[in-house]
Amino acid sequence: MSTDRQYDIVVFGASGYTGRLVAEYLHERYGDAALSWAMAGRSLDKLAAVRTEIGVSDTIPLIAVNSDDPDSVAAMVTSTRVVITTVGPYQLYGNELVKQCAEAGTDYVDLSGEPGWMHETIAAYSAAAKASGARIVHSCGFDSIPFDLGIFHLQEHAKAVTGNTVSRVKGRVKSMNGAFSGGTIASLRATMTAAADNPSLIGILINPFALTEGFSGPEQPDGNKPVYEEELNSWSAPFVMAPINTKNIHRSNFLMGHPYGEDFSYDEMLLTGDGDKGKAAAEFVAADDSLAKSPLQPGEGPSKEERENGSYEAIFVAQTESGELLMTSVTGDRDPGYGSTSKMLAESALCLLQNPELASGGIWTPAAAMGQALIDRLETNAGISFKVEIP
Repeated sequence: MSTDRQYDIVVFGASGYTGRLVAEYLHERYGDAALSWAMAGRSLDKLAAVRTEIGVSDTIPLIAVNSDDPDSVAAMVTSTRVVITTVGPYQLYGNELVKQCAEAGTDYVDLSGEPGWMHETIAAYSAAAKASGARIVHSCGFDSIPFDLGIFHLQEHAKAVTGNTVSRVKGRVKSMNGAFSGGTIASLRATMTAAADNPSLIGILINPFALTEGFSGPEQPDGNKPVYEEELNSWSAPFVMAPINTKNIHRSNFLMGHPYGEDFSYDEMLLTGDGDKGKAAAEFVAADDSLAKSPLQPGEGPSKEERENGSYEAIFVAQTESGELLMTSVTGDRDPGYGSTSKMLAESALCLLQNPELASGGIWTPAAAMGQALIDRLETNAGISFKVEIP
């Protein structure tokens, strides 16, 4: 990738809800003079209003970009070393940007939880990204960083304890205080519409190895109905983000050369508690379809107070060959869909920017591209903790 660019980072979608939070985080955490960065979006007037409202210096440039206009996308892509994009659903608005970043050698991070679209970008743009050196990293928010890096962290712990990784891991969401984003809901709707229009997409959506081109591992646990788990003393329910997180985790294993094993098995669920109450909660969650029916739209979200009062915790559990139980956790200090996601996305971009040696060109996952370097940044800067737990 060329380092001779006008900007280090451009935040595309900075006048939207999540993009605004990313710009605000860069401003508050790093200051406007520490980075050469710019805010981009369709309307210069809206960008200017956001820049003023969040206290960003008027020396930070504004760039008019329309995702449907290749020339304006090209002007942005060739001006910067890294693009942060919050403009989704990506299957509707993301193709031109990924294509041009891949061709121009510009690093890229997004919040995609859209496996069908990601499957398409891998097929269409991997070769160009490898040739140009562009590092394209999907899913740099709550889907899928806590889970992708959570597995990476657990496997590093397993190696430290036993000398080997483990081939079977359970990911369990222990608590989650905060709403899903309007963008996540819009992406879900767009994916459902796309599947209705193109039934062949359903096979990609249900395949845990849809993002591991040419490789298919063993049959995976379903995770689609309530179960009681003795070792956790809790009922578990299906978790709505498991379909994307599991695909990214298998892709990480694939991209890194299968350090978790070619027989690696993973499922992801939501802990609901012990006893009859836990069982009833698990059954309620399994039957709940309110997310698909939510009226929340992109650009809408919780107040600052609600974001700051949010939090989440996920645990990762494995058993060694000798029967020892291993457990690690990932916790975040803001609501998952907005407050924590905006910090994860910004830190992912900065990690690529400041560590050109981390990965070669291609289409990556957070763990495979950045691994421990991103964990260290998130713990230092973003209020996210990775811990070894005593089972």
